[in-house]
Amino acid sequence: MHPVKRSSARLELRELTMEDVDAVLAIYGSPEATEHLSFEPRTRDQVGHIVARSIASATVEPRSEYALALVERDTNGLIGFGRLAMDPHQQRAATFGFALRPEAWGVGYGMEAVRLLLGLGFEELGLHRIWGARSPLNEASARTMRAVGMVEEGTIRGHIEKAGRWRDSVVHSMLEDEWMRLG
Repeated sequence: MHPVKRSSARLELRELTMEDVDAVLAIYGSPEATEHLSFEPRTRDQVGHIVARSIASATVEPRSEYALALVERDTNGLIGFGRLAMDPHQQRAATFGFALRPEAWGVGYGMEAVRLLLGLGFEELGLHRIWGARSPLNEASARTMRAVGMVEEGTIRGHIEKAGRWRDSVVHSMLEDEWMRLG
């Protein structure tokens, strides 16, 4: 499916362009925004490669990754990044993740972003299961995923190595029938 374009009351989910590199860098290059992510802050060159790879993967058939811009509808400014990646180890399943600019935290954009990604997965891609993993210390992400109806499944021990240390990840998921009941 290309191009992706979904919207909520305040956000739009759309394909990335090379013009988005600096806006993505404001997230992926920020120590604050990447504190609970699985990687250290990225350089502009690294972000440029990530965006270019995401653009290239958008037209591969079958598409296995949806790396998308989260744009504030009123300003048309990129405030976040969302990703759905088909899980090769599960039938009709994908992993998901999202990150927002720190200036966009605390106003409900995370919930809108997760709902947009879940809607894309269940309504347009016909997925059965979508899951994501978060840092055990990321309480904001835990609240967001619980608020949209995702279930906390458990902990993957020693899952991510960051800054030379291993950390656990907490898994949250939603099934297709759970999404449909939320309507």
